[in-house]
Amino acid sequence: MSISGKSIPQPAAASYWAATSDVDLDVTTVGALLRRVAAEVPDRTGLVDGLVDPAQRRRWTYAEMLDAAESVAAALLARFRPGERLAVWESNRAEWVLLQMGAALAGIVVVTVNPQYRAEELRYALGQSGSVGVVHGAEHRGISMTGTVESVRDDLPDLRETICFDDWDAFVASGDRSTPLPEVAPEDPNLIIYTSGTTGFAKGALLHNLGVVNASRLSAERAGFRDGDAWINPIPLFHTGGGVLASVGTLARRGVHVVVPQFDPALVLELMETERGAMILTVPTILLGLLDHPDRPTRDVSALRTVMCGGAKVPADLVRRTKDTWNCDFSILFGQAEMHGVLTQTFPTDSDDDQAETLGQPMPHVEVKVADVETGEPVPVGGEGEICARGYQNMMGYFNMPDATDRTIDADGWLHSGDVGTMDERGYLWISGRLKDLVIRGGENIHPLEVEELLLAHDKVAEVAVIAIPDPKWGEQVGAVVQAADPGDPPTPDELFAFCRSRLAPFKTPKLWYFVDTFPRTPSGKIQKFVLRDQVASGDLPRTL
Repeated sequence: MSISGKSIPQPAAASYWAATSDVDLDVTTVGALLRRVAAEVPDRTGLVDGLVDPAQRRRWTYAEMLDAAESVAAALLARFRPGERLAVWESNRAEWVLLQMGAALAGIVVVTVNPQYRAEELRYALGQSGSVGVVHGAEHRGISMTGTVESVRDDLPDLRETICFDDWDAFVASGDRSTPLPEVAPEDPNLIIYTSGTTGFAKGALLHNLGVVNASRLSAERAGFRDGDAWINPIPLFHTGGGVLASVGTLARRGVHVVVPQFDPALVLELMETERGAMILTVPTILLGLLDHPDRPTRDVSALRTVMCGGAKVPADLVRRTKDTWNCDFSILFGQAEMHGVLTQTFPTDSDDDQAETLGQPMPHVEVKVADVETGEPVPVGGEGEICARGYQNMMGYFNMPDATDRTIDADGWLHSGDVGTMDERGYLWISGRLKDLVIRGGENIHPLEVEELLLAHDKVAEVAVIAIPDPKWGEQVGAVVQAADPGDPPTPDELFAFCRSRLAPFKTPKLWYFVDTFPRTPSGKIQKFVLRDQVASGDLPRTL
């Protein structure tokens, strides 16, 4: 049962939320959803390429989107087989979405790759996923993507095809449109999205069509995104936020997906005005950039109905400031790629306190519990434990990582998020920390071990611990605590920054540096990172400039 779309509280003494079925699941695939929408509203605009120069912007109706996606599917099937993996390594662009839709029609699994990756990171993602092809950009922030792809190609025996987006028109025209498209089932895989874990390298969460369609659709509906609305999307398409919740959520609501090529607050504000954006999904960093930009007071964003925000803890003051500034609703998202992007979400009708302080109520058709980390049983209401979920939204597993999958999804089907939180008697969640030792900077998950292993390769570093440092703009910054190999000749922060910056994506590179003579340790010898975080917070461990 529900009242105004909100599920009635389920009285219980334990922190457990039974799956609700107030709304039906749409048992379909991404490709079939596109076909349906194109048949229902063929002449409605479905996609806008939000380039900086308005004269260069392109628009596709849903009929044109389907036609383009079918051509893409034919081109893909001339090269690959259904079920094979195709990587996409590029920043936001409309062709990215058309490729996503065409791959869905062809039954080919898209592997999303962060365009900030350097050669080693790209090699890992392509190799671990067994990608047989990669569609890539020409360059990104001064780095040749074409050159990087060529530099790793010989190390990837499965990689048969490399296609540059610069050759998009020729690629799309290369297929035979008479090629029959395969039957794709809702339970078939659709995406692999890499997510940082706790045991080393990133893991590829394998997502299915049913989860992609419904997690995005139900999230859009809860946020108040109406049929035909425009969604301004500055979130990277390689994220679940951009490539699932925004891209497919807009499709499910027969709306207008306005793709922002890269985050530029002036551009986003202009698109919010000119495209009459009713919805925008952000992370706190992006939202602050919009609110603080000098163009903001001059832009007419009166069509804006809801700001959705996730990816990092959203400060209560930011929620209230956004609502006051734009006279709009707000919706907090909480989830992870392993759950198709969203597990809980606040309602626009929620009180200011709930909007500002909680993670909202679980999504339909998903069980949620806050579990005792030792027994796995739900803790009492208000008690602290690990947030776990079970239902259709769970990923299929980590691609080709059965052991990691088994550590995340237990024998009873519960997916262990690694996040510590509490649940009240209404089912609303609060988050209080993480079991997994990630750093979340501006919505990007950063694995400390990857950065630590790189720094240990520096001949002046004896030992290092990478920790999260709270930051008002980014949510968290990457901090590195270093023990020098020779205390008389320690490395400088600039030296270590340059060493990391040439080998890691910029968002992973530590910005804050601290030096110690010895590390606090457990009796078994493990570094106590929580002690380091406390020392930084108290000022006992000062930053080295």
